[in-house]
Amino acid sequence: MEAKNVYGKPLISCCTNPMTGYMRDGFCKTLMQDTGTHVVCAIVDDAFLKFSLSKGNDLITPIPQWQFPGLKSGDKWCLCISRWLEAKKAGVAPKIDLNATNKKALEFTSFDILEQYAI
Repeated sequence: MEAKNVYGKPLISCCTNPMTGYMRDGFCKTLMQDTGTHVVCAIVDDAFLKFSLSKGNDLITPIPQWQFPGLKSGDKWCLCISRWLEAKKAGVAPKIDLNATNKKALEFTSFDILEQYAI
């Protein structure tokens, strides 16, 4: 079954450089094993990266054995919807690409809220 974005259209790739997604295929798709629900295609910035680090999720430091290059401001990355909502509450939610954000995000928040952060 083809994954859909929040518009109900085919999900487009979030990013392949760096390669993102729970399945490292460039898409913000999710599986039952994906406890974080990595469905939000975000354009990370320094404020969000520092916030994530403060919450124990270091997205800055490379981890070569996981094919993770480390992120910098401006990179696109599939984020967990719960972390994105947490960042929103803290005032540091990054902008998102709605065409590459999975419709599964709508199970956790409204389209109107997501749209406020659209690029």
